[in-house]
Amino acid sequence: MHPETKILIVDDHPVFRKGLAQLIEEEPDMTVCGEAASVAAAMREIEAKSPHMAIVDLSLEDTSGMELIRHIHDRVNHMPVLVVSMHDESVYAERVLRAGALGYINKQEMTYNVIQAIRQVMAGRIYASASMVETLLGKLIYKTSKVPDNPVEALSNRELEVFQLIGKGFGRREIADMLHLSVKTIGAYREHIKKKLNLKNSTELLTHAIVWVEGRV
Repeated sequence: MHPETKILIVDDHPVFRKGLAQLIEEEPDMTVCGEAASVAAAMREIEAKSPHMAIVDLSLEDTSGMELIRHIHDRVNHMPVLVVSMHDESVYAERVLRAGALGYINKQEMTYNVIQAIRQVMAGRIYASASMVETLLGKLIYKTSKVPDNPVEALSNRELEVFQLIGKGFGRREIADMLHLSVKTIGAYREHIKKKLNLKNSTELLTHAIVWVEGRV
């Protein structure tokens, strides 16, 4: 590792950022060089502070953490990313690894394992829970394609981003602006999501999305 590893924390909850920063600052060879609550702010911090790695939540103020992972992978692809999320790893872990992140950790286990995860990711090794590693190896070896237990797993990465933003209360125009897509395209994504999740109308879609964002699905 670097003499002092500079870490950027990207999360839209100030209390979580503070708690995570305290854990990191207890380590003699780590420091928090910046914090951000949005993709735009994170990219500014990366440019200004040149962190050695980023810890990224998937739920941010302006759009999804997946968008930030893609930006980092495209523009600063040497910088490792560790993802933290309150959502089920079966839905997100494989997606974030494919997008370019090196690790995924659930917020519930973060207090005990986050330092180990940071060190593993900084060393260029993938970090995931034992059960997730087993699942990914099973897919690789046996090429399994079972029907997902959670219907949300069937959504594409972009559909999942739209679904998450719906749950955060954003309308079609706002989502279109955030993702740099047309309102018509967002409408099409909404229809795909409703079909995949077997939802009858926009009200059911909104309700289901809110529950998902709040972490109760």
